[in-house]
Amino acid sequence: ERVLAGLEAGLTIRGEPPVRWTLAERMAHYHVPGVSIAVVDSGRIVWARGFGVKEAGGADSVGTETVFQAGSISKPVFALGAMRLVQDGKLALDEDVNTRLTTWKVPDNKFTAIEKVTLRRLLNHTAGLTIHGFPGYPAGDPIPTIVQVLNGEKPANTAPIRVDTVPGSIVRYSGGGTTVAMVLAEDVTKKAFVPWIRETVLGPAGMKRSSYDEPIAPALAANAASGHSMEGAVVPGKHFTYPELSAAGLWTTPSDLARLAIEIQRTWEGKPPKVVSRATLEQMFTPSPLATGPDHDLPFGLGFAIGGSGRDLEFSHGGADEGFRALFVAFAGRGQAAVVMTNGQAGEPLLDEVMASIAAEYAWPSHHPKEKVVVARDSSELAGLVGEYALDVGAPKPLPATVTIEDGRLMLDVPTGSIGKVELLADSDSTFFTRSAGLPIAFGRDRTGRVIEIVVAGSARGKRQVGESAKERAIS
Repeated sequence: ERVLAGLEAGLTIRGEPPVRWTLAERMAHYHVPGVSIAVVDSGRIVWARGFGVKEAGGADSVGTETVFQAGSISKPVFALGAMRLVQDGKLALDEDVNTRLTTWKVPDNKFTAIEKVTLRRLLNHTAGLTIHGFPGYPAGDPIPTIVQVLNGEKPANTAPIRVDTVPGSIVRYSGGGTTVAMVLAEDVTKKAFVPWIRETVLGPAGMKRSSYDEPIAPALAANAASGHSMEGAVVPGKHFTYPELSAAGLWTTPSDLARLAIEIQRTWEGKPPKVVSRATLEQMFTPSPLATGPDHDLPFGLGFAIGGSGRDLEFSHGGADEGFRALFVAFAGRGQAAVVMTNGQAGEPLLDEVMASIAAEYAWPSHHPKEKVVVARDSSELAGLVGEYALDVGAPKPLPATVTIEDGRLMLDVPTGSIGKVELLADSDSTFFTRSAGLPIAFGRDRTGRVIEIVVAGSARGKRQVGESAKERAIS
């Protein structure tokens, strides 16, 4: 009850008094109809509860067995299966994946001539492959085969997955790379992905309410949450389909993911493993030596984001499918973890607020609110940032983004993305952050000092539009 009544922002502003809310207040604020939470302490699930409804306007309540789309939490769950293949000698972490791929090959080019794409690089996002994430397919749309996705062929709605920088040279999050790894697993095992991952990870971990079936498996559909937009409207058809299963296709519950966390923790403590060994986990929990991009706080190991060390070693991952947001956090040596899943597009800051409340209640070593110092900016300087931008986030079309000044506050509005409308505060002479989640924002200028682009989280860039609206430019 203290967790539910003690939500606080994942970000605090120095000089401003702390504010706390109830879960119900924040669900209403973010237009999130349903939330499900599971908390692990002392190596067991100490409580799990659902809140709200599965679909706005409906009467069916969210329960602990209600399934949600997990988004990119699909990736580390899959990575455990891929590492089981390594553990069993069926794959090698540092081998050129093209030596084992048969269904499709990574196209060679000037970058792969220098370094090769390997499973290690696919799992820790250093393979140099494109496609950050996948937008999914609305109900009724044709679904591409996985080869069509890899080649960017219709009806795929993303560009071809290709190497466009030297493998092993940078960290760049790539759902495209995880999809390549899935095809590699299928080619090596000669098994379809869904039954293989069930036999290798989901079943042994006791995840009975979990499946990578896309569209959703009939056995789970009767108790599935519907996705909702930023404004709280039901996603057409209730949810999108993600054929890129390993990257975004998992349906699950917080309790099932908590069971997976417990299995990993037990193995880490030396108990007999059911999924992978302690030695394999040590490989997975070793962060990439390359610098992490500004869009992720923690470096990647093999599948999970990794933080802390010793007893406080943290393995975590977030997830975002259309209309759903989720967050998984666990500590290898503390017997502590929590999973929060929402059926709202605007649920991302809510995840951080819930986690901050859990962290305070259970004395976690991390996930407490971060403090920011606001730097005053002249109103004339802020006026120079106002305009319309076309934000490139790796989708087929750029997202319209608008910067305005309202009541003296600088506001960013990305209505069709996951950001929504947020206030921007300055933390230096040249950079800003979003009040809700601390997302870093910068503005690029030309040689004359004129603002020509906006940069979100260091990776999504948007050109300033001149002469027509950003929405019109995006459509054209």
